Amino acid sequence: MKDIKILIVDDSPFQIALLRDVLTENGFNVVGEAQSLEEAIESIKKEKPNLVTMDMTMPGTDGFECTRAIHKIDKNIKVIVVSAMMDDELIKKAKKTNISGYIQKPVDSEELTLLINRVMGDEELYSELENLYPNIFKESIINLFNRLTKTEVQVIDENNIDKEIHSEGIVVIVGIIGKCSGRMIFDMSFETAKNLVKILLKREAKDTKELLNVVAEIANMFAGNACSMINKNNKVFGLRVAPPTTFHGESMNISRVEVDNDYSAKVKTQFGYLSINIGFKRGESEWMSII
Repeated sequence: MKDIKILIVDDSPFQIALLRDVLTENGFNVVGEAQSLEEAIESIKKEKPNLVTMDMTMPGTDGFECTRAIHKIDKNIKVIVVSAMMDDELIKKAKKTNISGYIQKPVDSEELTLLINRVMGDEELYSELENLYPNIFKESIINLFNRLTKTEVQVIDENNIDKEIHSEGIVVIVGIIGKCSGRMIFDMSFETAKNLVKILLKREAKDTKELLNVVAEIANMFAGNACSMINKNNKVFGLRVAPPTTFHGESMNISRVEVDNDYSAKVKTQFGYLSINIGFKRGESEWMSII
C-alpha cells in the first residue's frame, strides 16, 4: 500500500505519544500532531495528510466540529476517531459527519493498523479482489461438493458478462459485506435440488420448505467458505456473508444488478446443473468500526 501520511489530533500529549509509537512501529508516516482545532487546521494546510486520527473531546470543540473544518479544507482526507468514548449514538453521528472509522482507547495496535488499511485501501484492494475472487469461488464450490457428497464437479461456461439471469427454479441470493460489498447468486432446478438433498439427508425432503432450507444453507456455506478464503489472502478485506434470501418458482428472471465486476459459471454435478454468479461493486463498503 502507498505511503500513508497521518496527522494525530488529540489534546493529551500522553495519547499522542502512544499513537505515534503505534503508528510508526507499523510503518505509517506520522507527519504531525495537533492538540486543538486551530493547530489541526494549521497542520492540515501545511502537512497535507491522507488521514487524521481524531480525539472526540478537546477544549472548546469536539471531533465532529474538527472533522467538518478539515473537510472544508480537503474533503478527501480520511478521518478515524480514536476516543475513550464509544457508543451507537456517537457512531451514528460519526457516519453523518463523513468520518471513515471509529476505534476506542486504549487502542490495540493490530486493530488500528487493520482499520487504517481498510479505510485507505479502496482502489488497491478492489484490484486485488478483482483478481482473486473468481478462482476462489470456483475452488470453494469444488471443495464444498467434495466434502458434502464425496463427488467431483466441473465448473464450465465461465464468463464475466453482467446480464439478467433466468432462474431454473430455486435461486438463493447471499449479500457480501466488508471492505468491498457484493452479492452471490446460487441457482438450480427443483430436480437438481431434490437429487442433491436426497443424498445429503439420506432421504427425500419432507416438503418444499425443507428443500429450500437445505439449498439455502448450501449456498450460505459456499459463499461463506469463499469469503473466508479471500480473507486468508488479505485480512483487510474482512468479508462476511449476510443471511441468504431464497426465491422459487417455475420461471423467474433476476434483474441485472449494478456491479463493477461479475463472474458467472455453470457447475456440472452428478445431481444436475447449477449456476453461480458473483459480483462486487467498486467503492461500496461496510462502514468501519471496532465495536
